[in-house]
Amino acid sequence: MRTAHDWNQPCSNPACDYYKRMNRGNISAIASYLTQSGRRRVFRCSRCEESFSETRDTVFFDLRTEEEKVMMALKMLLVRVELTAICFVLGVTEETLLEWLRRVSIKAEEINAQLLREVRATQIQLDEMWNFIARKCSQGSDSRGESLAESDDGRQWIWLSYAPECRLIVAAIVGPRTFQSAWQLIQLTAAVLVGVPAFFSDCLSSYLPALIAVYHRLKVFPRTGKRGRPRKPVLEPNEELVYAQVIKQKKKGRLKALGERVVLGAEKLARMGVKISTSLIERLNQTFQHALSPLVRKSRSFCKAREQMRRRVVFFHTFYNFAQPHMSLRVEIPAQDRVSKGMIQPKWRQRPPAMAVGLTDHVWMFRELLTAKFEPIHYQSISG
Repeated sequence: MRTAHDWNQPCSNPACDYYKRMNRGNISAIASYLTQSGRRRVFRCSRCEESFSETRDTVFFDLRTEEEKVMMALKMLLVRVELTAICFVLGVTEETLLEWLRRVSIKAEEINAQLLREVRATQIQLDEMWNFIARKCSQGSDSRGESLAESDDGRQWIWLSYAPECRLIVAAIVGPRTFQSAWQLIQLTAAVLVGVPAFFSDCLSSYLPALIAVYHRLKVFPRTGKRGRPRKPVLEPNEELVYAQVIKQKKKGRLKALGERVVLGAEKLARMGVKISTSLIERLNQTFQHALSPLVRKSRSFCKAREQMRRRVVFFHTFYNFAQPHMSLRVEIPAQDRVSKGMIQPKWRQRPPAMAVGLTDHVWMFRELLTAKFEPIHYQSISG
């Protein structure tokens, strides 16, 4: 007899009791239809009798363009090809390409929210990379030429937090060089991590108050019995917080010397035996510049809106963590387990950062990034 098949498809009807719940035995394939990209299935929920396509809640839903062309365009966005060149090669309009980018950024945010959590790391490197949106100087800027928090043009920065042990990009945001942006980066980083790691950065003054605002304890002063108002509670850094800075000495734009300064947690840092460094996140900045065309120096492919830059950063963030193997993370396959593939016998098992940290068990295919579906987190915690 035929047995039930788990299609890994959640019900798409918000009124259904099994809405967005997967593998509950309520989904069955009832038909198929032919598209330019091949045959696609139609599913039905036995609970609410609602039918839906297998491309629902994916980047390809309700698109008339061939899926291979969509994937080709999105891949070209990750290899430093500008919008006009992609439109010329593939014969699509810029509005269409930006719509595909909007869809894939939403899917990337969903993947990060579902999988990028409960990461264990002993150290986090922080850095920010300069860029501009629409124009180099915002119409509303401060005395230093920096864009205001509400400005969507002018000098904008890509803020990154990076776990060097597993080469994982923990968080990435786009915003002006303000305390609010630094606080948002630390807050997103803390939501992903388990525990309090050691933080290393350059000498930007915004990082220290942002770290204390996220990792702190409230110190309450006892009443003295004297006249006057009691002393107000104050925020103190968490006793587990470690923060150190790398001091760069430059002359005429060239780096001459490097120094170190431990700001918080000197004793814990000594026990950890971790070297103070931001070299790997500086190398990550170069990776971003080689992947995203708006980050290329002296280029005409800059973004015209901050939201477009944010979408590109989110897309590359997810692609880098889940689908791009890192050479330093590869592991050697034992000789007895090596399987020949034609004339080639692989010696190494490739791993992306998410696989090295235990967030996934395989290297994601590019199509998997665009079609992944998940249950809500609260359902996952109940069902295990």
